[in-house]
Amino acid sequence: MNGAPQRERLQKLLAQAGFGSRRACEDLIGAGRVRVGERVAGLGDRADPAADPVFVDGIRVRFGTRSVVYLLNKPRGVLSAVRDDRGRPVVTDYVPAEPRVFPVGRLDRDTEGLLLLTNDGDLAQRLSHPSHGVPKTYVATVSGALGDRALKALRAGVDLDDGPASARRVRVLGRRKGSTLVEITISMGRNRIVRRMFDAVGHPVQRLARTAIGTLRDPDLAPGDHRRLTAPEVAAVEGMSRGGH
Repeated sequence: MNGAPQRERLQKLLAQAGFGSRRACEDLIGAGRVRVGERVAGLGDRADPAADPVFVDGIRVRFGTRSVVYLLNKPRGVLSAVRDDRGRPVVTDYVPAEPRVFPVGRLDRDTEGLLLLTNDGDLAQRLSHPSHGVPKTYVATVSGALGDRALKALRAGVDLDDGPASARRVRVLGRRKGSTLVEITISMGRNRIVRRMFDAVGHPVQRLARTAIGTLRDPDLAPGDHRRLTAPEVAAVEGMSRGGH
């Protein structure tokens, strides 16, 4: 019937409203942090976004917000999170408060550079999924004189404690006394993987910045600045999320 309420699964509604991937939203529900009206929600519950008041941590959720994707140049020392109990700066401090967005993947606290933030949970989940292998490019300052042997090892693959890891591309950009400037592209999203790869070849990272996500670059975006992606860029990001990089 046309007049029937449009009830959808809560995790889908929350993901669309910017609370993370569907799995992250399931965790919110499982932790008892979501209410529909006065009732604590359970996994599998549904709601009508036009009629049912839904709350997360006591704050009513606004449904129907348009999807946005921001590109942020994350400064060094900022957490890839939406909040921090210890009051440290987080990436959402650098973008508008509305609509609520969250980071796609993460950069560790000491790594700077390009990071996507969105309120589209499904897009974020696709981009972060290992099967799509979206390439990401970094510029690293590493200790010592990185030579051909280390470059070959990075291309061929190094053994890490969570499995082998290899670079799609790696090249030396410059050398200074006691350090080497290197550009590296990888398609893996494991924790601190670039730093661990350089550790494995004996050249620890001194400074690390992500300069590209797939084909998406913006050398003019200053640290701490953000911008909303253009429609063609969003289409390109959508293509990356479907393995079309």
